[in-house]
Amino acid sequence: MRGYYVGKLSGERLRQCYALASERVQRYLETEIDFVLSRLERNNAVLELGCGYGRVTFRLAEVAKRVVGIDTATESLALARQIAGSRSPCEFQEMDALELTFDTSEFDRVVCIQNGICAFGGDQDVLLQQALRVTRPGGRILFSSYAKLFWADRLEWFEAQAAAGLVGAIDHERTEVGTIVCKDGFHSGMLSPQAFLSLGKRSGVEAEVTEVDGSSVFCEFVAPRDV
Repeated sequence: MRGYYVGKLSGERLRQCYALASERVQRYLETEIDFVLSRLERNNAVLELGCGYGRVTFRLAEVAKRVVGIDTATESLALARQIAGSRSPCEFQEMDALELTFDTSEFDRVVCIQNGICAFGGDQDVLLQQALRVTRPGGRILFSSYAKLFWADRLEWFEAQAAAGLVGAIDHERTEVGTIVCKDGFHSGMLSPQAFLSLGKRSGVEAEVTEVDGSSVFCEFVAPRDV
């Protein structure tokens, strides 16, 4: 799936996906950002995984002292930098979330929302381990996925994207509750609260799950403190 966001769904095409979101989807998107902002502090250094064109990154900079967004899509990062301008406090870097090159314990918060943990299509255990490595002891990692109750709205949104030619036609034979499959290769599931907790357990870290607005499932992982 990482290749899909690099080759097809990036830059202006990605921005168009959000432009056609329904009122309910827009509320979901805003609620996710609000939840993350409530977990930030003014002196925080924050890393966003899968930042796209900076839709969330810019909002994080309203609170945090330092914000870095990474993505593998060159076109999306170019758009982010264009929107940011020369005076933006945000940094944008081309990097794979499963192969972070930042220093150990460089960030207070690591953020990966809107189901990035599934959309990336990589090893989720490796993703969490990479996030833990760059998070300071006692810092928090915030991942989110979709709530089951949001399925109809999520599917409607992707159908609108397909109708606009932004993603391939929905493969209704393979699409099922929680998993969207398009005929051009797009495939994205979701993580349940239980799956998030299991992920934390496998890595030996404390995890707390919160459902927000009936649309998002957030999991906060706490980076182990020094003994």
